[in-house]
Amino acid sequence: MKKEKRYFGTVLMTLILIFFYLPILFMIVFSFNSSKSLTHFTGFSLRWYQAMIKNHSMMNSLYVTVIIAFLATAISTIVGTVTAIGLSQSGRRIRRFISIMDDFPLMNPDIVTAIGLMLLFITFNVPKGFVTLLLAHIAFCIPYVILSVMPRVRALDPNLADAAMDLGATPSYAITRVIVPEIMPGIIAGALIAFTMSFDDFIISYFVTGRGVKNLSIMVYTMSKRVNPSVNAISTVVVILITIILTIVNIAPMMAKKARENAPEGEMKQRKVWPKVTIAVAACALLVASVYGLRSNGNQPYSGQTLHIYMPGEYIDEDLVSNFEDKTGASVVIDNFDSNEQMYIKVANKEAYDILIPSDYMIQRLIGEHLLKKIDQKQVSKNLASLNKDILNIAYDPGNKYSVPYFWGSVGISYDKRKVSKADLDRYGWSIFLQKKYKGDIYMYDSERDSFMMALKALGYSMNTSNTKQLKAAYNWLAKVVKTMKPEIVTDEIIDNMAQARKALGLVYSGDAASVTTQNKNVRFYMPKEGTNIWVDAMVLPKTCSHEKLAYAFMNYINSYKVAKANSKYIGYTSPVVKVEQTLAKTTFKGVEAYTPRSSYAKDEVFGYNDKSRKVIADLWSRVKVVASNAN
Repeated sequence: MKKEKRYFGTVLMTLILIFFYLPILFMIVFSFNSSKSLTHFTGFSLRWYQAMIKNHSMMNSLYVTVIIAFLATAISTIVGTVTAIGLSQSGRRIRRFISIMDDFPLMNPDIVTAIGLMLLFITFNVPKGFVTLLLAHIAFCIPYVILSVMPRVRALDPNLADAAMDLGATPSYAITRVIVPEIMPGIIAGALIAFTMSFDDFIISYFVTGRGVKNLSIMVYTMSKRVNPSVNAISTVVVILITIILTIVNIAPMMAKKARENAPEGEMKQRKVWPKVTIAVAACALLVASVYGLRSNGNQPYSGQTLHIYMPGEYIDEDLVSNFEDKTGASVVIDNFDSNEQMYIKVANKEAYDILIPSDYMIQRLIGEHLLKKIDQKQVSKNLASLNKDILNIAYDPGNKYSVPYFWGSVGISYDKRKVSKADLDRYGWSIFLQKKYKGDIYMYDSERDSFMMALKALGYSMNTSNTKQLKAAYNWLAKVVKTMKPEIVTDEIIDNMAQARKALGLVYSGDAASVTTQNKNVRFYMPKEGTNIWVDAMVLPKTCSHEKLAYAFMNYINSYKVAKANSKYIGYTSPVVKVEQTLAKTTFKGVEAYTPRSSYAKDEVFGYNDKSRKVIADLWSRVKVVASNAN
């Protein structure tokens, strides 16, 4: 019976360990994958570690994470320890009150603390960035230190400090030489908890930081929206670093204890000096690194200036950003947004940026609400002259008075040609998503605008309609798809899934389809004859832009031939520069139909902004997803 219990316990423990560590092992293995796939291992390679080291933004986020964690740990440990010692000498009511106040941040959900801190910084007009991030981390780390130190303080003999002072010690000497050594295990435990909480935090950091200052968790979050295996590489590095630190923390005390037991008494006093020297050197190195990391030097034309860009994640080749910094002497800080709507909220709240890269319909909204500056056409005249005329002077910005195109493309159907015939696509168009032979074998993209575009085009309506009956008909069309076809509703994971041909077809953006086709030649791209969405993402200057000349320099740099070619080749989306598009269509993307969007087709449209229909579509799309969840 006892053997059976031990066997059951061993199996249970093994399963728990697998549950805990298998995802980490999976991540480490795929950090060495030779291809871009996040789920299909194609061979051993160190390319993602090389990409990680070259990625300026990623390394900067790692630097910010480490610096913030060390500073927050040091400050919160000192404040928390002093508070705990002070509480031990306080009256019962005060001790009780402070203890309850200390417990509040621990019991509150992180999102509540995050919103509270964000509102506090906004109220007192504190610019969000490194300082606010550090203050927030100190704030939520202190309670953990107090909680860890207090039990050791309570366990102390209350007469210990008095005895030390009776023997001639000053109060500060009694604290540092008598009290602190006695409670050191609690202080170390509190510091380790504080470091871990700071290093790992995402929610609070996400709400209190800004102006491009982001820690590793925010960086990984923005990168996870697109296919970027460098996330696996940097996460593996973090796992290894933490493993090394934990190993040292656990082994060092044992080695020190053994050394003390074996060493002569006089020698030990000499050895005790070394930990202090080590801490002092580490503190100095940290201080120097902090100052070095926050400075920018140079004699170039824009030396000392910082360009703040707000754009979608994974939408620029980081090497090109580093080259721009070397060329101009300026620092480039890039913040990423998940959607145009998220970007709008920050811009409407007057957060300061120099360049935004939103989509067409959002540019129209920003213009309408007077949130953009007009572009000085003289500054970008050569730039505009090199661009595709089909994406200039469009209804969202007539005359391109406010915007300079960055990338453009279309929306279509990515399909596995071994499962889906071209004849079926020609015959059914968008309605192929309702053909039962593909039931359970389709992806829908989790985008209310483009899903309704598909439905409206399938029904023969304009995708910019505000007609309630037509929108209701589109809802019924989509509800029928999710109810009868059992599609999988996804976002950017469709890129990897279609590259592995896991389903027959899906709704995708042309740039993503180009990336898929370069990985799997059996997956092609089709634009239905009923028409589709031709979209343009463009660079604009918000009213908060404070470095206009530098912003124009960046616009002209990013659309210069060599840079635009490298950027388009890296991202996979179509360049607005005509010569770049023509060159890449004949070389890198030869035979990839998705790279060259359809133009001048009468039934294709560009999204315009209509607040009334936007709200109706958002509400109806929520209902479509409810129908989908009930159908599965």
